[in-house]
Amino acid sequence: MSFLFGGKKKTPDELMREYTRSIQKSTREIERERTKLQTQEKKIIADIKKAAKDGQMGPVKIMAKDLVRTRGQITKFYGMKCQMQAVGLRLQTIKSTQGMTDAMKGAARAMKSMNAQVDAKSMARILQDFEKESALMDDKQEMMDDAIDDTFEAEDEEGAINDVIGQVLAEIGIDMGAQMDLAPGGKPVQQAAAETEGELSLEERLSNLRK
Repeated sequence: MSFLFGGKKKTPDELMREYTRSIQKSTREIERERTKLQTQEKKIIADIKKAAKDGQMGPVKIMAKDLVRTRGQITKFYGMKCQMQAVGLRLQTIKSTQGMTDAMKGAARAMKSMNAQVDAKSMARILQDFEKESALMDDKQEMMDDAIDDTFEAEDEEGAINDVIGQVLAEIGIDMGAQMDLAPGGKPVQQAAAETEGELSLEERLSNLRK
């Protein structure tokens, strides 16, 4: 009725809070009344036991009828409390749904704004340039890796050959160092020449990659 007197119209959030408080208040009142009835139930049971011990069956029958009605009221209050809690849960669900709807609206507006600022052609051109440069970098890296692998394989093969020769000469009692001319640094001339050739080959390949 506030709109009839020029009052401010309540927002959905304010109405939701008001309804929630009302439900919580009603639930507390129902719980208080149920507690009172349970206390009364215990008192009636005690009175029935006392009257039965005294042999007063008339009052026992009357109090038993009162006990049945009291328990019926307690059951009704349990049902009312469950109903109020169900209403509160429904309101909470509505509030959550409304919040999700508002969030989706905001996200949709943000996405629309971002899509309006993005140039599809420019984005496609940037992606093409990125793919091109990435592929070129991969090719250069692969060429460099192959050149390094080939050099190391040649060195490993030369070392394996020398190991086999040394093992054979050792088995027949001949000193490998005495049979092969040594280059400066104590390496065989053939091994030193192979290493020099491998280094030059690696430098040539790296130089070609830089061109």
